[in-house]
Amino acid sequence: MARESSASNLSVVVCGLVSAFIFLIAHAAFVVRLSTPEKFVFDEVHYVPAARQMLEPVMREPMLNPMHPPLGKQIIALSIRIFGDNAFAWRYPAALFGAICLVAIYLGALALFSGQAPAIAASLIAFFNQMLFVQSRIAMLDIFALGFSLCGIAAFMHGYRKVRPHIYFAASGLAFGFAAACKWSGLFPLATAIVIIAAVRLMQGWRTAFADGNSSDWYRPDLWPDFRVFHFAACFVGLPALAYLLSFVVLYGPSPSDILEAQQRIFTDNTTSAIAGHTYMSSWPSWPFLIRPVWYLFDKVEDDTVAAIVLLGNPVVLWPALIALLVCLRDWTVMRRADAFLILAFYFGPYLAWALLPRTLGFLYYYLPSATTASLALVYALTRQGMPRWALWAYVALAGAGFAAMLPISAAFVGTSMATFNRLMLFQSWI
Repeated sequence: MARESSASNLSVVVCGLVSAFIFLIAHAAFVVRLSTPEKFVFDEVHYVPAARQMLEPVMREPMLNPMHPPLGKQIIALSIRIFGDNAFAWRYPAALFGAICLVAIYLGALALFSGQAPAIAASLIAFFNQMLFVQSRIAMLDIFALGFSLCGIAAFMHGYRKVRPHIYFAASGLAFGFAAACKWSGLFPLATAIVIIAAVRLMQGWRTAFADGNSSDWYRPDLWPDFRVFHFAACFVGLPALAYLLSFVVLYGPSPSDILEAQQRIFTDNTTSAIAGHTYMSSWPSWPFLIRPVWYLFDKVEDDTVAAIVLLGNPVVLWPALIALLVCLRDWTVMRRADAFLILAFYFGPYLAWALLPRTLGFLYYYLPSATTASLALVYALTRQGMPRWALWAYVALAGAGFAAMLPISAAFVGTSMATFNRLMLFQSWI
């Protein structure tokens, strides 16, 4: 018994050290020349002035950027207070949360695959998908919602197969609440977790049992025997609501009328589109195929040199991920695999939620949560029984090569010639 406890403690220490290493390396990569360019890039023009406004002794009217909850802007404001009002300060929180995202992917992969190698590979693939890199170097809200969401997903995955998942589910609900306090799309993984638990409890209520049931099944009649209705309400209603409302209380004080009015304004602004069209808008069915990227920056530096930031996604990662998702779907339906089920749930939940919304304005960066969790599907497919052991790391190297090829259009400080830029724009729809 003492030997098992010692092994468990060693495992926790190893996981902690690997998490710290991933965070430090990712943080270092994201902050390189972070202040280039020193002007606003894309939607920074909305969020940075809103963060500045929060630093004023008395908030003036009208409130800037009222269509999103305040937490992400409060985080940017805190960075400005600490580092000053400059490009580095605007973007540093995004770099910080980008590193947190990779740690969360690592921890979620540990829960799914129970091994250091596949977990580290998952975090590398997530880094190489290009979307995460670009969003970790711009002062937008999506990376904050993603960071909290991935932490919630990792906690949920760790709790899913536990006899007593209470503490993991509580941490999950709290993280999802903070995600929603950055952007309402943070509600999508929370809704996904609620649907998963409701489906399990419904099947248990029907006394469903598989004739050849085993420990790897996504559903078992004995799953979470002590997780009651009030535990569910606390973990996935009470704690998320508390986390969500906290940032509004900081902004408005304990004023129910002001907080309620803020919710009505967010709802109105997000269910109607004030913009009839946008140059880089795209619809949700096109996102997995990377049909229409978003140009965050395109500046001519010299006669034949441009500084470009294009949110596109690494085709070497995101196109093969669609095949990996089919593998997960096959294994869930045929073999009832819990790991395949959780990957599918947290890929399709945040993605297909956009299909249900009346909002007509959409952009490729809305696909960021699903694109990031797709790394788990790739690791799953590449580590299945029968796959050669070298396949995973050969693919990681290939993904890294694809990322390196796209670096000139991912970071403004790199710069690229027009000839190289045109070679990277493979399709007319990318221009």
